[in-house]
Amino acid sequence: MPVRLKRRRWRQRGVAVITALLLTTLAVAIVASLFWQQQVQVRSMENQRLHLQTKWILRGALDYTSLILDTFRGGYTSLDQAWALPVAETRLDQYIERERVEGENFEATLAGNVTDASARYNLRNLADSNGPVPDQVALFKNLLRNLQLDQSLGDRIATYVYATLPPAPATPPGTGNGQPPTTPPVQRSTVAGKPISLLQVDDLLAIPGISQEMVERLRPFVIVLPSGNTLTTVNVNTAPPELLSAMVVNLSISEANTLVAQRKQAPWKDMSYFTNALSGRVVTAANSAAVTSEWFLVDSRIRLDRAALDAQSLIYRPSTPVAGGTRVMWTREN
Repeated sequence: MPVRLKRRRWRQRGVAVITALLLTTLAVAIVASLFWQQQVQVRSMENQRLHLQTKWILRGALDYTSLILDTFRGGYTSLDQAWALPVAETRLDQYIERERVEGENFEATLAGNVTDASARYNLRNLADSNGPVPDQVALFKNLLRNLQLDQSLGDRIATYVYATLPPAPATPPGTGNGQPPTTPPVQRSTVAGKPISLLQVDDLLAIPGISQEMVERLRPFVIVLPSGNTLTTVNVNTAPPELLSAMVVNLSISEANTLVAQRKQAPWKDMSYFTNALSGRVVTAANSAAVTSEWFLVDSRIRLDRAALDAQSLIYRPSTPVAGGTRVMWTREN
């Protein structure tokens, strides 16, 4: 066989080997890509499942909280009742449906606490369909003074609340008559030049002159409740001393602290007990105080393997049992 022919055959064999190697590499790359895509899809499905399970755990926690609030209704609301007990981190591993793998480290926990939203001042009280409400503005200015904030903010915030109010309903829903508010939540305005509606405390930043520091100072003492045009009350059994002082004429913070110490020993079971404790003083704003609560904030912390959910929910509990009972008004995920 000629040398030239042998060289040509060796070249052809070399090309065939290289082609085979390239095809093998390409096949391996394609298979690896398919496996990778499948792994990503499986992980995505697992994440969706975990996320859905955290939602169901949250729903169960809110249902349980609603049951507690309904069960321990009573004639007054105080911080020594069952609803105020925090839920320590509780393991839920045995209650989660999943394929169990030997030796795995799967963690599922739930923790949370309930706070009385009626222990805070509802900024919606500052104005009604007729304009800012003078005695409510006076109460709020007292609170600003106690927090060492500029009292002129009270007028600005009240004017802002009035500017963003929806038209008053024909029959305003009554708070305290056992009927839940029927006015739908105020929606953010899409009309150019009109202020955005006040839906949460952070919306105060839309008001000129209000800083993030001021909002953080106010946050533990104020709230925005979806109460429509209905005046809401502050529960004197749970309100902090700064707010108690603002609610009562000529009541100092030190005297309010004394009242707080008294109510720890014996909560006020009706308004007559509270009135007697004031020693002749009067409240700053009419119909601003109560010994019961209708609004509660639920903070939930859920951990489920790789998934985590921190959420805050607002629960409305009518003062008297009605059809529908306690309901979740909104949930905000952090």
